[in-house]
Amino acid sequence: MNVIVEFKTDDGKPLGVMTAAAKVFKTGSRGFYANHKLEIDGKRYQVQVQLVEIGSKPAEEK
Repeated sequence: MNVIVEFKTDDGKPLGVMTAAAKVFKTGSRGFYANHKLEIDGKRYQVQVQLVEIGSKPAEEK
């Protein structure tokens, strides 16, 4: 599964769309991640989206 992320202005004008793919992070937590470049009023921005499933990090072995 992927998560579709839409960026809009406060008046609803679309700015961009990106797809956050499923990811297992370095810590072991699971979630979704994407990065993208976006232009707003002629200026370029770098965007990152990270969704982390709460409680998904594996328990530490003792």
